Amino acid sequence: MVEGRPGSIAAQAPADPLSPPPSVQRAPARRRLDRKPDPIPAATDLASELWRLDATALAGLIRCGKVSSRETVDSCLGRLAEVNPRLNAVVLTLADEARAAASHADQALRRGRAIGPLHGVPVTIKVNCDQRGCPTDNGVVAYRDIVASEDNPVVANLRRAGAVLIGRTNTPAYSMRWFTDNELHGRTLNPWDAGRTPGGSSGGAAASVASGIGPIAHGNDIGGSIRYPAYCCGIFGLRPSFGRVPSFNGTAKGPNPISSQLMAVQGPLARSVRDLRLAFAAMAVADIRDPRCVEVVTPTAPPRPIRVALVANPGGRGIHRAVAEALTRVGDRLSQAGYAVTEIEPPGLIEAAELWPKLAMGDVIAQIEPLIAQNGDAAIKRAVALWRGVWPSGSPAACLTALGERIRLLRQWQHFFERYPVIIMPTSTELPFEVDADLRDEATTAQIIAAQGSMLAVSVLGLPAISVPTGLHQGMPVGVQIVAGLYREDLCFDAAEVVETHLPMPTPIDLRA
Repeated sequence: MVEGRPGSIAAQAPADPLSPPPSVQRAPARRRLDRKPDPIPAATDLASELWRLDATALAGLIRCGKVSSRETVDSCLGRLAEVNPRLNAVVLTLADEARAAASHADQALRRGRAIGPLHGVPVTIKVNCDQRGCPTDNGVVAYRDIVASEDNPVVANLRRAGAVLIGRTNTPAYSMRWFTDNELHGRTLNPWDAGRTPGGSSGGAAASVASGIGPIAHGNDIGGSIRYPAYCCGIFGLRPSFGRVPSFNGTAKGPNPISSQLMAVQGPLARSVRDLRLAFAAMAVADIRDPRCVEVVTPTAPPRPIRVALVANPGGRGIHRAVAEALTRVGDRLSQAGYAVTEIEPPGLIEAAELWPKLAMGDVIAQIEPLIAQNGDAAIKRAVALWRGVWPSGSPAACLTALGERIRLLRQWQHFFERYPVIIMPTSTELPFEVDADLRDEATTAQIIAAQGSMLAVSVLGLPAISVPTGLHQGMPVGVQIVAGLYREDLCFDAAEVVETHLPMPTPIDLRA
């Protein structure tokens, strides 16, 4: 939906349009894609099939000298060349830079130098995040010439951990939709079904991971932009707690909106929970450019059995049968693993979700609307206009009141977490929406917003959450959201690993026609 780096939606100086770089590939219209899973490669064809492995496995193989970073990067670039023309997930391929970085990583290993946890592992970065030497275009034609002179802290942290950056992933214009399409780069397709959204705004990131282009993708989240694409593409996506991962875009101009400061975070998308742990540890290193950063000591383990609150139907507003069944399956698996699961809803869940527009519409959205009017494409203009119809503007006083309500609700949730350290709830109460459903009319937009209420509530409160896949329904992914208290990503990881063990997903997806 909305991109999530500090200062990212502030005014950016327009630039003269140029032709898209040759590496940008547009995806042709295609309704369905084959989805048969492939087995883990045998040793005889390991080099060419490295793209199938997760980052943890790749890092171990590289560290032990069984494969090189150059072989790994070449394998992922080969996969990118094979599937990206059909998906349009990566809109700028950095093949030469990536191969040079991989060769440097291999040389450092041979010389016995200290290496990081992601040494030699391919990673992608979203186009709304500063990466040295690359455009921070945010899916907007007018910004295609805005080239970053330095890395955003989250990108710098990934480089220091040894990651090799192989490409830039697509997002909607201004990263402001739960869909991924723009006039600069074109539409990103969902690898499971081209007629369904891959999610947004990190739709390119999610599609790239699900299809095997890279094991880890960077994303950002202010209203579900990591969690929803992960949900739509059947992978894992972590929204960290407020303040855990640093961020700053030097290319952004103007003041950073207050609601963005409170709700916007950076985080990873991956095909395994252990990769989320690995990527999060690499990303969560404080940087003086982001004063929001907090250093977190190792938290105390809660008493056993850990109590889990299962939210079966948020606010009693209705839920798709497949999502309800996914919640039941997750509750059953956690119970079998020794968790104490109770069906109960945290206080003010819907009230927290309804604070999102009260905070953002008069702040983030109001600040970006003049830019959209000047530089936005037809889709983002239409989508935001429909938001305005569903979420009318409030007064500055109402926004300040909402800030006070946010603290009151967070206090109530903190008390709730004392009794129930983990909450299981829908990521969305509906299956992935049809492409461009948010451009139809106000009634449809209202239905979409209502379905995303659980994601919006978590964003408002600044809590950590993992979007966890649980299987397929009629060929489309379905899953849940695992939420914990502030800075308790560890509890989210632990519960997500239980689900992953019992409800595995057939990713990366086989896209052979």
